[in-house]
Amino acid sequence: QVQLVESGGGLVQPGKSLRLSCKASGNIFSINAMGWYRQAPGKQRELVAGITSGGSTNYANSLKGRFTISRDNAKNTVYLQMNSLKPEDTAVYYCRAAPLGYALGLGMYWGQGTQVTVSS
Repeated sequence: QVQLVESGGGLVQPGKSLRLSCKASGNIFSINAMGWYRQAPGKQRELVAGITSGGSTNYANSLKGRFTISRDNAKNTVYLQMNSLKPEDTAVYYCRAAPLGYALGLGMYWGQGTQVTVSS
C-alpha cells in the first residue's frame, strides 16, 4: 500500500504563487508515475500534471507555462509550483500515484486533497 499526504494549499490572491507538496509513504518502491489532479465545485476531476520516476512530465494544455511539476525521489515527494494563479484555479488538488507498469491515469493511490482558493 501507498499513502499520499498533500500540503501547501490555502487562500491566495490572484496573480500570486503557491507550491503544493505530496509526500508518499509505504511501499514507495512500487511507485512509478505521480501527479496532480484537481476538482472544482460542480466539475469533474481533471489532470493538472504528471511526472514519472525518470522525470518525464506532462501537463494539461491550459496550464502549461504557469504550473510546474517536479519530484524529489530521495524525499518521496512531488511538488506543484503554481504561478500567476487565477480564480478559476480554485479547486481541491489531489495527489495521485501509479505503480510500476501503470500510467498515472490508472493509478489507484490518492491523497485526501488540499484546498486551493484564489480570491482577492
